[in-house]
Amino acid sequence: MPVVFIVSGEWDLRGAVRAELRETGIEALGLETVEDMARTISGGIAPSLLVLDGAQLHKSETRQALQNLSSRLPLLVIDSRLSPAPPLPGAQTILRPVQVKDIVARILAMLSSPAS
Repeated sequence: MPVVFIVSGEWDLRGAVRAELRETGIEALGLETVEDMARTISGGIAPSLLVLDGAQLHKSETRQALQNLSSRLPLLVIDSRLSPAPPLPGAQTILRPVQVKDIVARILAMLSSPAS
């Protein structure tokens, strides 16, 4: 079963997307920071896809770490129109405002894509 990591400082985004994904039969973990994600991965749980709040990409060290990860893992960035993060090579992006159903639809499409 695929596991989707949702990394965002916004609990409502994590919770809503996680709940919708679970309704479709996909395991989802909500994590507050990229550091939390790294601890989860080092603990033995690897994601099939990563959903990331674009605010996490404003730190250069975080961007660097995620750039390496994005070459091996499908990544979806939920980003701000007003203060967008620098683009991450290989990642798909959805700009806010966006509805949870649109995020979930994109995740499902990415998981079913042969390129994933």
